Amino acid sequence: MNVMTNPDVITVDPITLQVIRGSFETIAEEMGHVLYRMSFSSIIRESQDLGAGLFDVNFNTLCESESTPMHIGSIPGYLRGIAETLEDDTWYEGDVVVHNHPYFGSSHTPDLAIVVPVFYQGRLVGFAGNTAHHVDIGAATPGLIIDVPDVYAEGMLFAGTKLYRKGEPNNAMWNYIRRNSRAAQQLVADIEAQIASARLGAKRFVELLDKYGEATVFGAANQLMDYAERMTRQRISEIPDGDYTAEGWLDDDGRNRDRQLKVKVTVRVRGDEVEVDLTGSADQTPTAYNVPFEGSTKVAAYAGFRKLLLDAATSDVRVPSNEGSFRPIRVTAPLGSIFNPRAPASAEARFTQCNRMIDLIIRALAPVMPEKVIAGSSASISFAAYSGVRPSGEYWVFLEVNEGAYGGRPRSDGPDSIDNLMANTRNNPLEDLAMHIPMICDRYELRDDQPPGAGEFRGGIGVVKAQRVLTTAFITHESERHTDAPWGIFGGRDGTVGRCTITNPNRPGDLREMPSKFSGLAVEANDVMTYYSPNGGGYGDPLNRPPVKVLEDVLDGFCTVADAREVYGVILDIDAETVDMAATEKRRAAMQKVS
Repeated sequence: MNVMTNPDVITVDPITLQVIRGSFETIAEEMGHVLYRMSFSSIIRESQDLGAGLFDVNFNTLCESESTPMHIGSIPGYLRGIAETLEDDTWYEGDVVVHNHPYFGSSHTPDLAIVVPVFYQGRLVGFAGNTAHHVDIGAATPGLIIDVPDVYAEGMLFAGTKLYRKGEPNNAMWNYIRRNSRAAQQLVADIEAQIASARLGAKRFVELLDKYGEATVFGAANQLMDYAERMTRQRISEIPDGDYTAEGWLDDDGRNRDRQLKVKVTVRVRGDEVEVDLTGSADQTPTAYNVPFEGSTKVAAYAGFRKLLLDAATSDVRVPSNEGSFRPIRVTAPLGSIFNPRAPASAEARFTQCNRMIDLIIRALAPVMPEKVIAGSSASISFAAYSGVRPSGEYWVFLEVNEGAYGGRPRSDGPDSIDNLMANTRNNPLEDLAMHIPMICDRYELRDDQPPGAGEFRGGIGVVKAQRVLTTAFITHESERHTDAPWGIFGGRDGTVGRCTITNPNRPGDLREMPSKFSGLAVEANDVMTYYSPNGGGYGDPLNRPPVKVLEDVLDGFCTVADAREVYGVILDIDAETVDMAATEKRRAAMQKVS
């Protein structure tokens, strides 16, 4: 095997550079489309919990699909892990590798990566790869896990494992996969979709090399990475040098209910570089509530700064998503902490910690970036696994990601009922659920039991979803923020904590308040799990909110008449559905005088 490490790259003219950039981006998007359109499980097919892209032989990201941010930037870690563990230390044309080991670069075990080598004129020139979250890989509990003792309880561990070698299938490994999953048919079909996606990416990469030549394509790739790095450094240099710190608390580790877990983030800005230091965060937990450092902790920091500095909606130029934007960012987390656990600690339930880390990066930088930051978001995730056994003896397993809400923003309210920060998955159609799974959704709407954080721009409103199982079943639920509300900023009020209950219409009055995370809970037919996601925090003084917007929130049921008066200083004639402007001005003047 020959490897191309330093091609005779050239400086590419601006027109050709943009054409190749568009080609890279199109290839990555096409890979993502093939993957989700060919998949069978709803978590990939509908929710699009996936990522795809092309990489050079040094594992630099050349392009990536516009998919879930947790997958974006993680595949280089997988590639480095594969380099350490590849079974015969050699790549051949026709190879297909599966990898998911959290102590060799993966984001977490359910996210299987499929990687194929890209050969050009007999030499290895790069890789095409993707990751996707799978329904069940044979872990201790169906679908998701939280309260388990170590990584070996997370299910099948693959490290540099070849599913195809020189184009020939490894039938023993395929049989192993089929016999070790509760949802084997979906698992195998989804892996096959990943293989098709990766092979297509490799094919398109070679076509690009044929069209423009090796030196031109890799010259353009290097220029695009340098450009992304240059733009990221420019944005960082606009932040005043300093150390900026914020901290918050996670509810528990899924077992020790009386012990909150501290998350502390220090952002160190020096010139055009930044360090995210997680020193002071909680020690690693005895459950799966830890975060793989290479595949998740670092990736969350990259995503956080891309959101803050390179947002496509607020930037005057669109910066390509590639390795260059990662280079100025360094991440530090002490070994043995929740963000950098020692093997063999379990680390499957790692998402909410990453989301909170980004939330705190934003909070830390708020004093020096007031026009760029937002108030506290739900910064959590509701990831639920519902499962049971059919009369045939076969398992059914359903994974569901529920929405949250953003915090208020400098010029607008926080978006309602939407994945936020590190999450970008779509909701699963209720019709699809009822067609394939013995469950019914009883309620799915904006949360109305508690208000969002008040502010000049209010926080986003979370979701409430009630899912009823029709048979005996098991539920595992990974969630957060039942104790630490999303924070308000610049005079805005805090949002509302989350909540989860289990009820049954056949047992009136039997309401169980559930912790934010629990594992393998056995439930009866007609039991209903209802999840209330946190509401976002408010941005700016509520007394500056236009009275007509307060009226609209009251009419929509998201604010009470009393809160309109006491929090916003707005006096309403609710029968006429109008604002008493004179009384409002008087009320607000009195409130400002008191404050």
